[in-house]
Amino acid sequence: MKEQEKLAYINPEIAEEEREKGNVSFKNADYPAAVKHYTESTKRNPKDPRVYSNRAACYTKLAEFTLALRDIDECLKLDPKFLKAYLRKGAICLTIKEILRAQHAYEAALEIDPNCQEAFNGIRNCNSQKNDMTPEEKRKQAMEDPEIQNILRDPSMRMILEQMQQNPGAANDHLQNPAIREKIMKLADSGIIQMR
Repeated sequence: MKEQEKLAYINPEIAEEEREKGNVSFKNADYPAAVKHYTESTKRNPKDPRVYSNRAACYTKLAEFTLALRDIDECLKLDPKFLKAYLRKGAICLTIKEILRAQHAYEAALEIDPNCQEAFNGIRNCNSQKNDMTPEEKRKQAMEDPEIQNILRDPSMRMILEQMQQNPGAANDHLQNPAIREKIMKLADSGIIQMR
């Protein structure tokens, strides 16, 4: 019954009107009103990725970064090639000091548009902020990266890391394998392990 009500409420024309009203409110810096219009637009047409991206921009202006990231992720679920969403995600993540996540977003933007200057600038900002971090901050940040977590959870990688700790010469053997080398270098870059 609830699902039928939801489906009956869908109306792409009204959704577009609400999106336009949201755009006007955003331009007038009335972000709460813009959020209201964009929210109505998502109810009227939940498949339009632009509205989620626009509402994320509003949430960013309102410093509601968790909500902004949730909308960006929804936008990217609907359209994985939405360049502006990756750029917004990178900017939000930089603002909240999630540098690795920001870097991943900017790298994804460059995969879509290899000449995107905003993505290049974003990566430059990520590298600059990484250089300003203490080793402890880098490690903490890295431990929140899902890719790093997966590497550290992998039993074979844990065994390799233990071997390298007990016998530093074992590192050379493991670095011959490109897949393992990539994982080890990722851990080293993030400050989780140190290479000599």
